[in-house]
Amino acid sequence: MLRAYAHDRFHYELPEGHRFPLGRYRMLREAIEAEGIAQVLEADAATDDDLLLAHDPLYVDRVKNGRMSARELKAFGLPWSPGLVERGRRSVGATIAAARSALDDGRAMNLGGGTHHAFADAAKGFCSFNDVVIAACRLRTDGVVSRVLVVDLDVHQGDGTHSMLGTDPNATCMSINGGANYPFRRVPGDVEEDLPDGTGDDRYLETVARLLPVALDRALVSDFEAVADEEAWRCAEALSQRTGVLAGLASGAVLTAALRRAERLGPDATVVAVLPDSGERRFMLAGLLA
Repeated sequence: MLRAYAHDRFHYELPEGHRFPLGRYRMLREAIEAEGIAQVLEADAATDDDLLLAHDPLYVDRVKNGRMSARELKAFGLPWSPGLVERGRRSVGATIAAARSALDDGRAMNLGGGTHHAFADAAKGFCSFNDVVIAACRLRTDGVVSRVLVVDLDVHQGDGTHSMLGTDPNATCMSINGGANYPFRRVPGDVEEDLPDGTGDDRYLETVARLLPVALDRALVSDFEAVADEEAWRCAEALSQRTGVLAGLASGAVLTAALRRAERLGPDATVVAVLPDSGERRFMLAGLLA
C-alpha cells in the first residue's frame, strides 16, 4: 500500500486572520485516511545533521533558537515559535522518509512538504528548511542516489530550490509558474516557463507535457540512470481521480510523456510526490532518481 507521510499533528499557533492556510494539511490527511487511499504515517523529525547537509550552520542556529532578525521574519512570513521549528523539522523528515520508502516501494508521498522558497541561508515565503533539497542531500550522503530531477508545478517558482541546486551538475530543476505570482525576483531554473493569470487546463497540461520531455532529455544528457516507472505514475493518476488533488494528471498527458522516456531506461526508478497545496490543483512532484 502507498505510504504517505504527514506532520500536521505537530501544530503551531498563528495570529488570528493570518493568511497561511495551515488547516489544509489536516484536511488532506483526513480525506486520505477516510478514503483508505494510503497508509498515513508520521516521520521522525529531521536532525541537525540532516539540515546542515543543505543549510548554512549560522542560519540553522538562528532558526532553531529564535534568533532570526525582524527582517528575516518579515521575509519568512510566519511568527517564530518552538512549535514552528518542530513542524519544519517534521516536514523535512517526512520527505526524507518518503524518499526512502519510494526506493523500497517505487512510490511514496509527503502530504505537507514542498518548502521550495527556503534558501541555504534564508527563510522566505513560509519556508524555513528546503525539504526536497535536504532529502536529496541525505540520500546522496547515504550513497543511495547520485542524480536528482525536481519537477515543480506549484504556482509559485521554487526560487530557493533553484538557488541551492543551480550549480549542481547532477541536478536538474523544471518549473512551471504563475508569471504574475510570487516570488517577484526569480532565480532561473534549468527548464521553466511562466504562465499568465487565467491559464486554463488545456494550456497548463500542454505546457507540462511539452517541458517534461525537455527536462528528461537534459537529465539524460547528464547521464541520469532512471526516470519514473509506470506503476508510480499510475499511482499518481489514481490518486488524482479519487481525490481531485492531482486533477491535473488525470488526463494522462503527463504520464504519456514520461513513460515514453522511461521505456528507454529500464524498470528501476523512484518517485516522491510532494503536495504543498492540498486545496489547489497545482502541486510539486519531485523525482529522486537512483
